[in-house]
Amino acid sequence: MDIKEILGKCDHTLLKQESTWEDIKVILDDAKKYHTASVCIPPCYIKRAKEYTGDEVKLCTVIGFPNGSHTTKSKVFETKDAIENGADEVDMVINIGELKAGNDDYVLDEICQIRKASEGKILKVIVETCLLTEEEKVRVCGIVTKSGADYIKTSTGFSTGGATFEDIGLFSKNIGPDVKMKASGGISSIADAEKFIELGASRLGTSRIVKIVKEEGLV
Repeated sequence: MDIKEILGKCDHTLLKQESTWEDIKVILDDAKKYHTASVCIPPCYIKRAKEYTGDEVKLCTVIGFPNGSHTTKSKVFETKDAIENGADEVDMVINIGELKAGNDDYVLDEICQIRKASEGKILKVIVETCLLTEEEKVRVCGIVTKSGADYIKTSTGFSTGGATFEDIGLFSKNIGPDVKMKASGGISSIADAEKFIELGASRLGTSRIVKIVKEEGLV
């Protein structure tokens, strides 16, 4: 697989708590140079990033991150604020506790409210697969499909595990035809990236792929 094709599916990501604006500028510059799908950065940097890059880079940020236990009202506010500041895409974390308790209507309603608040923008729903049973993963595929969100996303990268080939395979069998998949967390090699794409993921949440490309001079 051509490395440029892989880069074009990467959400070049930097969400570490200690990240500074100078750190963020580096990945924005990377995104411009290597033509990644987007950059995924903390909400506090979206406005500055928009001023810095204009329309050269698609800006993604996170909502209810990383635990998902914010109130729905606060997540909706975060979404509107992010979009006002220039976000093109939002990656929200579901309320995992409500899903595990069987409160599917709550989870669906919350995603639908954020879908409405993000109308016209790309919405990805982070379900944190490492915390879910297989039955819960299947259920959440149905919920995300009903919500009208654009993507189901495996992981925050801040919990006990990241994306697995098995989870992307399971998603592909249980999501609707209009839902895409994002593998995120622990993608550490080009071989990993290729495998996730072959399994059907159209976005990859990772910082490692660009680092490999830079280190090895692949582009």
